[in-house]
Amino acid sequence: MSVKYSFEDHIVNRQYEAEQEMLKEFEAGNYTIANPLVKYNAYLVNPLSAVVCFHTEKETAITVTVLGKTPQGNISHTFPKAKKHVLPIVGLYSDYQNRVEIRAYRGESNIITIDVPDVFDGKEVIYSMDTTPEYLQDNIILVSPAGEDLAVGFDYAGDARWHMTIPCVFDVKRLKNGNLIMGSHRVIQMPYYMSGLYEISPCGKIYKEFRLPGGYHHDEFEMEDGNLLSLTDDLTSETVEDMCVLIDRNTGEILKTWDYKKFLDPKKVSKSGSWSDHDWFHNNAVWYDKNTNSLTFSGRHIDSMVNIDYETGELNWIIGDPEGWPEEMQKYFFKPVGNNFGWQYEQHACVITPDGDVMCFDNHHYGSKNPEKYLAARDNYSRGVRYKINTDDMTIEQVWQYGKDRGAEFFSPYICNVEYYNEGHYMVHSGGIAYDTEGNPSEALGAFAKDQGGRLESITVEICDNKKMLDLHVPGNYYRGEKLKLYSDGINLELGKGQILGEMGVTKEFDTEIPLEPSGEMLPESCNARIEDEIDRFTFFSRFEKGQLVMLLLEQGEEVHRYFISTTAVPFLAMCCGTFLDSDDRNTRTNINKTGLKGTYDLRVIIDDKKYETGVTISC
Repeated sequence: MSVKYSFEDHIVNRQYEAEQEMLKEFEAGNYTIANPLVKYNAYLVNPLSAVVCFHTEKETAITVTVLGKTPQGNISHTFPKAKKHVLPIVGLYSDYQNRVEIRAYRGESNIITIDVPDVFDGKEVIYSMDTTPEYLQDNIILVSPAGEDLAVGFDYAGDARWHMTIPCVFDVKRLKNGNLIMGSHRVIQMPYYMSGLYEISPCGKIYKEFRLPGGYHHDEFEMEDGNLLSLTDDLTSETVEDMCVLIDRNTGEILKTWDYKKFLDPKKVSKSGSWSDHDWFHNNAVWYDKNTNSLTFSGRHIDSMVNIDYETGELNWIIGDPEGWPEEMQKYFFKPVGNNFGWQYEQHACVITPDGDVMCFDNHHYGSKNPEKYLAARDNYSRGVRYKINTDDMTIEQVWQYGKDRGAEFFSPYICNVEYYNEGHYMVHSGGIAYDTEGNPSEALGAFAKDQGGRLESITVEICDNKKMLDLHVPGNYYRGEKLKLYSDGINLELGKGQILGEMGVTKEFDTEIPLEPSGEMLPESCNARIEDEIDRFTFFSRFEKGQLVMLLLEQGEEVHRYFISTTAVPFLAMCCGTFLDSDDRNTRTNINKTGLKGTYDLRVIIDDKKYETGVTISC
């Protein structure tokens, strides 16, 4: 067989099997505080975690402390009283013999050791962390992927205390129940549209996957009732990154959809330097404001933050440089007042503060609406910025910024975020810094700068009353930074099988039939083809020469499904996540959802004027 085939069960199912084996071993033994069962990386995806299991004669609360390399590095949590204890351990060190204290309330204690290998395989993951234990306490700064470097969290000393070994990309947020919400690691369409979202314990157990018909990208937001806003696509459309949906937290059902083409005309917007017909808006953030019952979206490719009515979807206002917008749209823009005002360009991560101000990370990419005034990377800057807006008189005032004075060293042409903690207390994460081979600020976005031999960096700072309290400097580009505690009040490990909710969309097919009879020949070995099959989709990896006409076919008698495979180099102007890019542009990755398919299909491939066999069948 010239095509390699493998099937991988869903991560939720694999985690459940591992958990059942752990619980079976637990029930078969006599495990106590003095002799607990310890399962390292019990849920397969967080190698800086473990689970400890034991019984106590009486119901008692248990305090677990991962002992730090210094006392300030201790990470502790007290779990509710019980007799049967199955406790997540998070915050272990890499390449270290970790000591973990287990202490019963007013009772016995024990210190166990958990040996953790170098989970980073010798790779340097941090340059420096400049802060104090008094400031950061037992929080970590978590940075999420934008490239080949996977999610990692650092403590006050710069030690990695949390890590994922699967590429869960884009934003990571803490939910009100203490769990984390993040993008799945399952690509459904290149370059970075994922199957949906994972609700996950910090120790790595996935409680729910929320699958979306249009996939997930960039950002999500938890509503007060627990339902989730998610940025998505219509994968059958000619445009991308211009939709948002509301997801039912319990069922995964899509409750509401917002299509941005209903409140903005893509042909009449004022374009940023990275604009394209295909990606005209490039939505990278969503924020719900309960005070005005409105949604704010960050549109990178129109240099604007756009606010709409939650119920009607009608446009309320736009924050951005009004240059180039048609006259009938000018009423939606604000007039600058005050001193030292500057517009944002190709911004990310819009935030509404409690008093109604609007913050974002101003990437300042290009720095102008006029191509004749575009700024080179070496002359540019990025910043966190806060605007006060008055929607009665439509005025806007810049009331705070950080990063402009740092110039090109803080310049990120893509990704990044800001966080509002309270008045005067903010995070500014510049995660897309890139240098070329000569050490100059790169004009190319991170993934492409790296391919050209450049160097990538991220800088995360926290500012309190205009004083820098934290400065984290790491190699690689990271999409966003978040501060959080690994343990949160009331959270415990929920046992049982995770849920796979929602549904995948129907993968777009190619309408034109190419009338060819099967050649009977196997797909050439030079294609280096392989199939990775899953319960709800499969991925076809192969290699073709540029310009070849290639189509993947699923055939079941007279029923034929056709999927076009492009062999033309595609220029990406907004590679917010280069995690899944291949360094060889001859390699292709085609993702097919099984939604709408039923039965068993023969997989064949057309290359130019010949139809090849693969010897693989796909069951749906």
